[in-house]
Amino acid sequence: MIQVGLSTISVFPKGVEDGFRLAHEAGYDGVEVMVTTDAKTRSPEKLLELSERYQQPIMAIHAPVVLLTTFVWGRDPFVKLDRSAALAVSVGAPTVVVHPPFRWQGKYASTFTDAVRQTEQKHGVEVAVENMFPWSMGGADRQAYLPGIDPSEMDVDHATLDFSHCALARRDSMELALDLGDRLRHLHLTDGVAADEDKVFDEHLIPGHGNEPVAEVLQMLAAKQWTGQVIAEIKTRHARSERDRLRLLVETLEFAREHLGQNAVADEGADAEARP
Repeated sequence: MIQVGLSTISVFPKGVEDGFRLAHEAGYDGVEVMVTTDAKTRSPEKLLELSERYQQPIMAIHAPVVLLTTFVWGRDPFVKLDRSAALAVSVGAPTVVVHPPFRWQGKYASTFTDAVRQTEQKHGVEVAVENMFPWSMGGADRQAYLPGIDPSEMDVDHATLDFSHCALARRDSMELALDLGDRLRHLHLTDGVAADEDKVFDEHLIPGHGNEPVAEVLQMLAAKQWTGQVIAEIKTRHARSERDRLRLLVETLEFAREHLGQNAVADEGADAEARP
C-alpha cells in the first residue's frame, strides 16, 4: 500500500516536534523532515526520539532550501547535499528530496546531476530531484535554475513531483508524471492555481482546492501499483487554531486515501473483522 506522510514544513510556523505530533494525531504513515535552522531537524538523535515518541517513521529528508537556510551546514551546496543524505541514512529514511541549483551556484549547478548520482552511490539512498517553477519578470523567464526546473529533462534516476510547483510553471502534472515514468519516486501532495504572468507565489493549497489533476494522478499511480511515497506539503500558517490546522491535515490525508483507493481497503478490512 502506498504510504502517505506529512512534511514537517506543513505545520509552519510551528516546529518540527509539532509536525511529528500532528502527523500522529491526523493518522499519517510517517513524516518528511524539512531541514531548517532548527537544530532538531539536523540531529539524528532528536529526530529518532521524536519518531519513537509519536510513532511516526521518517520517510524522507528534505535538503535545506538555499534561500531559507543559507548558513545551515555551511555555504557549500555539495556539503549540504552530502549531509542531508547522511542524515537520511542515520534516521532510516530511504529518500532525500532536493531542489535543482540556482544558476549562480557555479560548479554545483554545472555538475548537479553528477553530484546527485555520486551521493546516491555513496549513501545508498534515493535523491529525488524536485520540479520547480520559473522566476519571471516582465513576462520573461529569468532562467534562475540550472540545469532547469524540470527533472524529466535531467539525467537523474529519481524525481519528486510537486503539484503546486507545476501550477506555477504551467506544467501539466499528469504529463510530468507520465514523462518521468519509473523515475517518479516521491510526490508532494498539494495543489495550486495556474499562475498569472509575473506571479511568483507558491500556493501549496489543500489538494482539491486548486486546478491541478491531483486526484487523477493519485488514481493513476494506485492503478499501476506505484511503490513511491506520497507526502502532504501544504500551507497551514493561516489556520485560526490548533483544531483548524488539524482539520486541514486530516482533509489532505482523506483526499489521498480516497484517490489512492485506500478507504475501500480499510472498509473491507473492518467488515472482515466484524464477521464471526
